[in-house]
Amino acid sequence: MKKLVLITSALLMWGMQTGEAQVFKKLKKRAERAAERTVERRVEKETSKKTDQVLDSILEPGKKPGEGKGGNGSPIPGGGKPTDGSNGQKDPNLASPDPDPEDIKIYSKFDFVPGDKLLFFDDFSSDFIGDFPSKWNTNGGGELVKVNESENKWLELKPGYGIVYIPDAPDLPEEYTIEFDLLATGLDRQTSSTAVLKVGVSDDPSFKWGKFANVDIPMCQYAPVGFFVRNGGAINTKIDGDIRDKVLKQPHISIAVNKQRFRLWVDESKYVDIPRMIPEGSSPKNLKLELRQMKDGKERLFISNIKIAKGGLDLRRTLISDGRVSTNGILFASGSATIQPQSMGIIRQISQVLQQEQSMQLNIIGHTDADGDDAANMALSERRAEAVKNVLVNIYNIDASRLSSEGKGESVPIGDNNTVDGKAKNRRVEFVKK
Repeated sequence: MKKLVLITSALLMWGMQTGEAQVFKKLKKRAERAAERTVERRVEKETSKKTDQVLDSILEPGKKPGEGKGGNGSPIPGGGKPTDGSNGQKDPNLASPDPDPEDIKIYSKFDFVPGDKLLFFDDFSSDFIGDFPSKWNTNGGGELVKVNESENKWLELKPGYGIVYIPDAPDLPEEYTIEFDLLATGLDRQTSSTAVLKVGVSDDPSFKWGKFANVDIPMCQYAPVGFFVRNGGAINTKIDGDIRDKVLKQPHISIAVNKQRFRLWVDESKYVDIPRMIPEGSSPKNLKLELRQMKDGKERLFISNIKIAKGGLDLRRTLISDGRVSTNGILFASGSATIQPQSMGIIRQISQVLQQEQSMQLNIIGHTDADGDDAANMALSERRAEAVKNVLVNIYNIDASRLSSEGKGESVPIGDNNTVDGKAKNRRVEFVKK
């Protein structure tokens, strides 16, 4: 009997231990899952916070992230309009808020140079929120949106195979540059590896691609899937490149086409450089964009400040041969003379001329459009010219005695100040040999 009791007790103890072990295992798994969910929630919260900050700073130019909001982060009614003398419209030369000085250093080796003859520009300032922009065409959907009280407008692209967006731009020449800003929201680790913005050029004016050269810009967040480049012929290639962080921070896309050569930058980094990308014998005339494999309503993609310009090959030769060069590719933060980092490619070329031509002296002249007060525009153009001079001196080590600067405000227009394109042409910086 005693043995039976002992055996029974032992079995009970073993059962309890086994049960406890199973309970502990379940508790451990639950704890692990809870920890994972906590991490995911914190990551999502931080991502959302950063996205909100980026949205605030991008869509309300001139504001620092978090400014213009109450303690709970809610928008303050009536806040956020630019104070750049542009009557509330976003200057295409005025990108997002003041950049970090470190960004200027990072961009100091940026080798993209925008074209010097503007062919097309659209910041959607002449269109109404909720409408499809008047200077574009599509076979799908899309509308202009804004955030909070911002006057900046963005075209929301709708995802779908075969939904193509085409600006009403003149036929593309042999050499040209394309620039635009991207804004993505709702991206996370579940975003598809095939979620891309296809951007390229085509010889077919319809919504078909015809003979083309295009690049898939990846939106994927869980892995660096890289870029896919295609030209309908021998080129159908993947190019490595991790732009996951850049995609979340309103990247600036720059493209340069020089005859058959095709190059693409995301912010300051060049990811595509193919010497025979444009198919031989073809003549692509149209810019096209197509958004694929994004979850409509959750993952959203917007574009703004689209600029197409002829040229973009080498301003150095023009400055040496003609003694002067004018460009609207030097961008400034809203309402200030703070130079945007993506402008450094132009200033870098000017510095190279000055380093080569040791006896050359330059006068730097700033110009504005006619929006706003005359005196304010004059002062702003002077400050911007001086800012360009300071970059040449402080970043590229050019002797300050070789440089002078002045502003002419709105007094010397080269375009119609009643149109968006004309205003964009008038906002420029000149470099004139003394």
